[in-house]
Amino acid sequence: MTLAPETTDLKVQLQLNDGEDTWFTVCDLSALLPGRGVAALLPDGRQVALFRDRSGKLYAIDNRDPFGGAAVLSRGLTGTHQGRPFVASPLLKQRFDLETGVCLDDDVVRVATYEVRAS
Repeated sequence: MTLAPETTDLKVQLQLNDGEDTWFTVCDLSALLPGRGVAALLPDGRQVALFRDRSGKLYAIDNRDPFGGAAVLSRGLTGTHQGRPFVASPLLKQRFDLETGVCLDDDVVRVATYEVRAS
């Protein structure tokens, strides 16, 4: 079965934490496939991992795995645990809550999260 490509002009935007209401356009919404991550470079050189779940909700977290140090979270596997969406790092498989950034396997560790919208 072939699915028709999404036909929308919506852009994915992140709110940058610079003390202002600044939204940074990252990509077209159609670039985010449900269950798959996409990495993007921010203006300050940081990387963000973007995700879209099957219901269309968007998530954005830091792309750097705090355990291994590599920017790989966008390539991780997504899932849910007790109703919470997560991504599992492709390195050592630690799971990070996509809403809070907290590591589900070591709650002392967390990654940054970003407010994200499609507009």
